[in-house]
Amino acid sequence: MAKFASGVYEVTNTTKFIGKKAPRYRSSWELAVFRMCDSHPSVIGWGSETHRIPYKNPLTGKQTVYVPDLLMVYKDKDGKNHAEMVEIKPSSQTLGEAKSTADKAAAVVNHAKWEAARAWCKSQNMSFRVITENEIFNKPAKKSNKRRAIRKRK
Repeated sequence: MAKFASGVYEVTNTTKFIGKKAPRYRSSWELAVFRMCDSHPSVIGWGSETHRIPYKNPLTGKQTVYVPDLLMVYKDKDGKNHAEMVEIKPSSQTLGEAKSTADKAAAVVNHAKWEAARAWCKSQNMSFRVITENEIFNKPAKKSNKRRAIRKRK
């Protein structure tokens, strides 16, 4: 089984951090996003695992709780403030990208979590976003790569 990076992130810009306890990262991708939030001048505030959102697990039928990875408050290029909940996940655990049975099951549960988060965020005048390795590391989507390969062959 692969070992993922995990630990307690040491916040350098403490005036930006929204939270009562030190943020824990559970992957190198979360660590990369934490570093960006901590240092980016447009990020006004951020916190890790700040909210608990109820949802129904579609595989078990039970009510449970989802904790998004990140709350981020930022200023856009026009100077307008935005609050956003963010989940950091591998694209393989999203609907449409999952291949293995385990990833497909995770994608179904994730979809239920994310729909609950979108509804909750909307009620709070916030947005919700899932970011994958493609957004973190600025990788083009796989479908775009396939289209380019097809065009090059012609």
